[in-house]
Amino acid sequence: MKITLTSSLGNIGKILAKNLIKKDHEVTIISHSLERKKEIESINGKPQIGSLLDLDFLVSTFSGVDAVFLMNPPDYTQPDIREYYRQTSANFAKAIEKTGVYRVVLLSSFGGHLNYGTGPILGSHFSEEIIKQIPKISLTILRPTYFYYNLNNYIEMIKYTGQILANYGTTKFPLVSSKDIAEVATYELENNKSNLFRYIASSEHTGQEIATALGLKIGKPDLKWTIVSDEDIKKGMEQNGIPTNIASLFTEMYHSLENGRLTENYDNNKPAKMGSQSLLDFAGEFATLYNK
Repeated sequence: MKITLTSSLGNIGKILAKNLIKKDHEVTIISHSLERKKEIESINGKPQIGSLLDLDFLVSTFSGVDAVFLMNPPDYTQPDIREYYRQTSANFAKAIEKTGVYRVVLLSSFGGHLNYGTGPILGSHFSEEIIKQIPKISLTILRPTYFYYNLNNYIEMIKYTGQILANYGTTKFPLVSSKDIAEVATYELENNKSNLFRYIASSEHTGQEIATALGLKIGKPDLKWTIVSDEDIKKGMEQNGIPTNIASLFTEMYHSLENGRLTENYDNNKPAKMGSQSLLDFAGEFATLYNK
């Protein structure tokens, strides 16, 4: 198969590309960075360097392919990250219609069905609604849950405060590894018939269970996950240089995780099988970064 990925070689894209290339698919990989060209070629991918906001560029990379994997790489330099998702998704849709690509796999997020109160995930909602309107395609929307690797953002906090401070985590919530997302995406890209939506998760844990697992790997077995207010979380992010608009979005997203709104639809449509990567598997990777 000829497959185009809009995911570059990030945490998910690199694993996905290697999976597909190993299975002898012809894989074109889009990246905005010329520096990625040699890396893409080194894994036998076909690099296409350009912008997702350039419709002509997308049409050229989607032409003649059997399937596309759509992903909006986060870009928090954008003045409105959610509007950026809307614009790129509109371009994806136009390029698919112009080129007649049949199999489409969209990476969204849990909470992607919600139209308010989810912070940056609202951008995924925009993407879902736009891509669903494309006629004559076989579409699967992947809704991964909380990425394990987002826990890496707590490394400096642990070093500075000796604990994890968060406005969520009192009850269990689903987490997922990049490897498990890539495995599901690989399967879906190779198959034309699937459910419209598919949730992806590797495990479910409370905040304190996460802190304990991470703490054991970094030599802090008593590491605490401490619940604090939304206001404290937003203020802390701002004090660490995160722009107010971005801090507000993430505070809102985590609030929706804590009150259960973000996971409600997931709870009613859980994957038949969890992924293979456990929290302890990730904790080893976390410890490597922590000890650098």
